[in-house]
Amino acid sequence: MTAPGRTEVLPVIRVRDLAMAYGDVDVLRGVELDVHRGEVFALLGPNGAGKTTTVEILEGFRKRSGGEVSVLGTDPERAGEAWRARIGLVLQSWRDHRRWRVAELLTHFADYYPDPRDPAELLSLVGLTEQAGHQVDRLSGGQRRRLDVALGIIGRPELLFLDEPTTGFDPQARHEFHVLVERLARDEGVTVLLTTHDLAEAERLADRIAMLVGGRIRACGTPAELARRAAAQAEVRWTSDDGTPRRERTAAPSQLVWELHRHAAGPIADLEVRRPTLEDTYLHMVHRPADGEGGGDGAEGMDTDARHDVGQQVPAT
Repeated sequence: MTAPGRTEVLPVIRVRDLAMAYGDVDVLRGVELDVHRGEVFALLGPNGAGKTTTVEILEGFRKRSGGEVSVLGTDPERAGEAWRARIGLVLQSWRDHRRWRVAELLTHFADYYPDPRDPAELLSLVGLTEQAGHQVDRLSGGQRRRLDVALGIIGRPELLFLDEPTTGFDPQARHEFHVLVERLARDEGVTVLLTTHDLAEAERLADRIAMLVGGRIRACGTPAELARRAAAQAEVRWTSDDGTPRRERTAAPSQLVWELHRHAAGPIADLEVRRPTLEDTYLHMVHRPADGEGGGDGAEGMDTDARHDVGQQVPAT
């Protein structure tokens, strides 16, 4: 309940008990998510987990089988053009407008928005100034991806959907794109929903991450929270006094290191502590049986921690 005199801050995206079935196949089963203003939220999962279906429902391109969905305060199934002008899309791949020149295409798209970015400034922002006069079908794969990003943000969206945005980017272009996303969220309050198979990208950009496996949310939290939740333990490596390489997995690496120092005759050689990473968490979530699979129904198909996380409030920026 909201306290007297205070206005409740609703999530930019609110999903409750989302279900999607194609015939007898359940693609989504009880998905629940909250995404808050100014947050970069990553949705991870293996191919076939239901990520694309979830995002298409949120974008208003696909009708759901059940559940409640609110995006920018509106059900996407009933949203109009004014609502669509408030969101930006960077799709995984599309090949329209091949004959247009880059600057002309951005100028054309800008006419559809009430307060668009300046096309010339946007070209500089995404690193395409030198390609302004080139035809779209003459761009390289990485350049075309930059143009996709430019088209996605030209209307100054409140909510930006990024579907595998850095596919085809070289390391420098990927770094520049990450800086751009961080700037949009931090300085302009843009909410970003990111899908990616690049775990390093998710770990760098995302404030919170949800892992979708088998049509269910397995876990949701910050990268650090997810790493701590993983069954994988930290690994401590060192070289013993007789020169033998040693390693031990433990849930309490600090305690083990303290014990090693307490009993060591001198400095410990080659001491290294490797804590669980987002990749460890991801692989653990993908490969372990879901709640209710192999026995019982599993309360809504979601871990207890994940059910808690989706309702966790994040201050608006």
